[in-house]
Amino acid sequence: MASSFNVMFFNCIQFLISVSIISLLIVLRLIKTFTNSQATIRFPPSPPALPIIGHLHLLSTQLPKCLQTLSRRYGPLMQIRIGATTYVVVSNASVAKEILKTKDINFSSRYESGPCQYNIYKGCGFITAPYGPYWRFMKKLCATKLFAGAQLDRFNHMREQEFEKLMKSLMKCCDEGEACNLGVEVSDLMNNLTFRMTMSKKFSENGGEAKRMRMLILEIMELAAKFGANEVLGFLTNIDLFGNGKKIREAICRYDVFLEEIMKDYEDNLSNGEENNEDRDLMDIVLETYRDTNAEMKLTRNNIKNFFMELFMASVDTTSAAIQWTMAELINRPEVFKKLRDEIESVVGLKRLVKESDVPKLPYLQAIVKESLRLHPPGPIMFRECIADCKIKGFDVKARTKTLVSLYAIMRDPDSWNDPDEYLPERFLSENNIDEHNEMEMKGQDFRYLPYGGGRRGCSGAAHAHSVMHTAIGALVQCFDWKVKGGEQIDIIVGSGFAGAMAVPLTCYPITRFNPFK
Repeated sequence: MASSFNVMFFNCIQFLISVSIISLLIVLRLIKTFTNSQATIRFPPSPPALPIIGHLHLLSTQLPKCLQTLSRRYGPLMQIRIGATTYVVVSNASVAKEILKTKDINFSSRYESGPCQYNIYKGCGFITAPYGPYWRFMKKLCATKLFAGAQLDRFNHMREQEFEKLMKSLMKCCDEGEACNLGVEVSDLMNNLTFRMTMSKKFSENGGEAKRMRMLILEIMELAAKFGANEVLGFLTNIDLFGNGKKIREAICRYDVFLEEIMKDYEDNLSNGEENNEDRDLMDIVLETYRDTNAEMKLTRNNIKNFFMELFMASVDTTSAAIQWTMAELINRPEVFKKLRDEIESVVGLKRLVKESDVPKLPYLQAIVKESLRLHPPGPIMFRECIADCKIKGFDVKARTKTLVSLYAIMRDPDSWNDPDEYLPERFLSENNIDEHNEMEMKGQDFRYLPYGGGRRGCSGAAHAHSVMHTAIGALVQCFDWKVKGGEQIDIIVGSGFAGAMAVPLTCYPITRFNPFK
């Protein structure tokens, strides 16, 4: 009996020891696997960080310049943390190509920044929409109907009329001996153009509707720019510290009322049989899609309202900033200014205003625009979000990591450009095939040069912006000499924030040299 008990006890001990050994081996294996998997993760280089704020102490108000400085120390693919949010920063053409071409599908989403929790259209955006059916539908709509070449050509007469109004306004300043804020003048030009292209049936000569739209968009953008702390410190996201959240919601609500009035007017005209297929604008086209019960994607009224708000935000300030930078560079360089004027006079003469159709015959004007966009891209930082774990240049980038593609750094990279910080339009005249370069530029396929972004989320309105820039700059050089108010040179200083706009208003005296209206 005792012997049998001893055998049973010994067997039990053996079993327990075996189970313990097996359990220990499993635990050790799991620890080894976990340790090895962690060891194989190789994140991009990163500067030393501080608790809570991360790398905020290394950033300045001139973010594009600051990121360029950091990238030169830590590499063209760099990881930084701002508060609770991790970003990877891309700063050269090789990495940009991998993200915007080779791994484009992984970086095909954008993220909403700023005070999106106060936006009554949250989740209805196109520019900020995640990659999916809605974004693909709107992209196709833009490419085939809204910003297609034939549609843009139909607005040629509108653009010519607005250019003439700008020239006459500047000539009036000259006659009265007054200085003008060229930035305000060009912003008014772009606002009127955008309003006429999108909602021409509501545009009146006194500009009341266009001005109302401009004031609403400016108010929303100015309030949105005040949400720095909420972006950095995640725990403050839902706390409206200074009441700006309430103000921005109220401003968007006023915009909503205005757009609803316009949309109802269009719908009333349609019900009264007043639609004219020969005079359709963008609102007509979008509302047609809204009414189409067979459309592959059903648009809501909030989708439409948010789309037009994004359109005004994206087109007015970016293109006007690019025109201002170009004029500042030209005014500071009389020899470049004169060379461009000589080219315009040799091709166009002194009997009429330069037109869009003249631009292909003005290679120096094209080179000047290219160089201005290289040094002063209207959107110096491009926002993306990684949607799946992937490797970029041997480094691991995790899903949901926010990505900043620094166009500013890429287009000033000394490995891609000689004398990258110098304004040298002639560098674009040495291309073996200027037409081929233009094609690559517009499609975002030359990854050294991405003024309009790249990949499948490149700027939909690039062709329109490009056309307006060339014609506006050509006319401003053709018709006027310029005297800087308070000095001989314009300060080439970048303002704060993401946009890369001029820090100091471009205030000059226009001196009429050629009046095409006499």
